[in-house]
Amino acid sequence: MFKPSATKRMIFFLFFDTLFSFFTLFLAYNLRFNFDIPPEFMDSFYKVFFIILLLKTASLGYFKIYRVTWRFFALSEAKKLFYAHLVAYGAFTILYLLFLDETLFARSIIVIDFFLSFVFIGFFRIAKRLILESENNRHMKKTLILGATPYAQTLIKQKKEFYISAIIALDDSDSILESYISGIRVQALDALESIVANEKIECVVIVEKIEQTKLNAIYARLEKLGIFDIKIAFIDSEEARIKNLSIEDLLARHPQDLDKSAIQNFIADKTILITGAGGSIGSEISRRCAHFGARQLILLDHSEYNLYTIAEELAPYNPALVMQSVIDKELLEKTFAKYMPQIVIHAAAYKHVPLVEENISEAIRNNVLGTKNTIDCAIAHRAEKFVLISTDKAVRPTNVMGATKRICELYAQNVVSLENTVFEKNSENTVFEENNVSSKNVIASQHAKKKTEIVAVRFGNVLGSSGSVIPKFKTQIENGGPITVTHPDITRYFMLIPEACELVLQAASIGRGGEIFILDMGEPIKIVDLAKKMVELSGKEDIRIEFSGLRSGEKLYEELLIDESEAQTQYQSIMVAGQTPYEIEKLNSDIADLLSCEDKLSKLKEIVPEFTHNPN
Repeated sequence: MFKPSATKRMIFFLFFDTLFSFFTLFLAYNLRFNFDIPPEFMDSFYKVFFIILLLKTASLGYFKIYRVTWRFFALSEAKKLFYAHLVAYGAFTILYLLFLDETLFARSIIVIDFFLSFVFIGFFRIAKRLILESENNRHMKKTLILGATPYAQTLIKQKKEFYISAIIALDDSDSILESYISGIRVQALDALESIVANEKIECVVIVEKIEQTKLNAIYARLEKLGIFDIKIAFIDSEEARIKNLSIEDLLARHPQDLDKSAIQNFIADKTILITGAGGSIGSEISRRCAHFGARQLILLDHSEYNLYTIAEELAPYNPALVMQSVIDKELLEKTFAKYMPQIVIHAAAYKHVPLVEENISEAIRNNVLGTKNTIDCAIAHRAEKFVLISTDKAVRPTNVMGATKRICELYAQNVVSLENTVFEKNSENTVFEENNVSSKNVIASQHAKKKTEIVAVRFGNVLGSSGSVIPKFKTQIENGGPITVTHPDITRYFMLIPEACELVLQAASIGRGGEIFILDMGEPIKIVDLAKKMVELSGKEDIRIEFSGLRSGEKLYEELLIDESEAQTQYQSIMVAGQTPYEIEKLNSDIADLLSCEDKLSKLKEIVPEFTHNPN
């Protein structure tokens, strides 16, 4: 019986519109005659009332006013209500002049009643919305908007979860400063502390894109004020979404010299083989290559699940899926022969430091032999470019993982000297028919024209990768803690995975062979500070931080450079390390010994003299 419906709503409003119309007309009569209505004018009152009521309800119905619920009555509906009154009272005026001129009626009454009716009927419709919003405001957090943008006004009007108390322009030179948005004054960023205190702000929503240093500075100020409920609005052409400020937002690098045209030229219309394609780095590299227009993607991974996951995501690009290990060179040779990749990006590696320390032999086979196999296949099949994904842990390594990656770097830098010999051998064995050249042979002939350019790209930790501290800390926070940090002074470099992968491709595009490129990772960050920020952003105050001690092979500080021989490229975000000569025949012999010997740690130290093992 009490369930709302369109019919019940229309009857309800018709009833009250009738009451308000009677009251406003009677009040109009009283105002016109100073509350002393002559009896002769009252004789026509009901006649006038019923004519106006009929015209008014018909006009309100025509403008669909009776279909609008209380909670959605807004400025657009108020305009329609005004137009409906204009039509109704305009029609009454015409009727009066044509047919009712003999009726005793003061024409000024119609003007007075027009305004009274519009105000009373309009206020009645907006009254419940005001009451509902007032009730909602009591349960909503007092919110400060950072950024005087059109979306700030949208957020104010929505009033779904935020009670907007203040707006701050992020640029003090903004022309909108000290103006008003939906009745709220736009103030300067200098007033942040006083606004938070005076308005008792509980939540902050950032609706404008700001540079990284400024975002961190604002967070630091809000942190001092005890505000940790901070959100960011992401706005595109279709919709806007609001998410909680995350540790990734605070640590993101956003390199200013990202050259997407260079990446496009490097990737577009190329056949690209990505090893470890289902891992954190490999999967993002695969996405980037698809985005930049690779002709064909060959996704290689030994993990069935990882390969399936990235294959499902990139299904529209029809990638070739190869489930094999880079350790098996025979299978790897067949893959290269079948697809003849022009670019090879080698992301397959065991990277988890403590696990590698527990499985040294397998890690050496996967990281060193796997990389050597992939490089050798790329050279043998004349790939245009080979890109080795390396790590900051290869610099003065203290763990087996870092030492294996340093050997990979040495091989990548010094194997180029063998290419002429390989080229001559391949040229003797390659036959091309003049009138019947297959597409695969065309690619092979193109590849045979130049040597494979082999480069390595070294960077630090990426945010959110499998096995990294951030997913681990998030899980620990969700479980109520404690957060385990190995050491109070341990620091690491961080970068977002998409940004790191795009810079990898950018660095590879300028490589000419033998370089080790180093990505600018910014300033190192204390892991304990990272943990504290994550606890603050979670809104949970009772999460403890415990120190568990350095793990096997772990060091306090990571490095990206070995010596001062590094040089700047044309991009500030990318540097290039100096060459480290290592006679390739000796390196091949040393690698063979490393794979077969019993004392692998001693052999690692022999190949990488700067390796100082820290087993803890």
